[in-house]
Amino acid sequence: MLKFDHAPKKATNLTLNVKVLALAREMGMNVSQTVDTLLAAEVKRLYWEQWNEQNREAVAEYNARIASEGLPLAKYRTF
Repeated sequence: MLKFDHAPKKATNLTLNVKVLALAREMGMNVSQTVDTLLAAEVKRLYWEQWNEQNREAVAEYNARIASEGLPLAKYRTF
């Protein structure tokens, strides 16, 4: 899920701190790639945060069932 590799790029206007942008360019940073990488990481983090919140009840019910009934195929486990 959430695979961003090989997605097409789209030109976008951003408003950035002038001093930070100047330093980034002085250091030879690829600003577009850096922003793209950091934005992708933040989107993934927020996605999973929201997923966990939306599915908190189902996960808790599943964990309670496993705690009371055990794992469904536990008798076949060899470890």
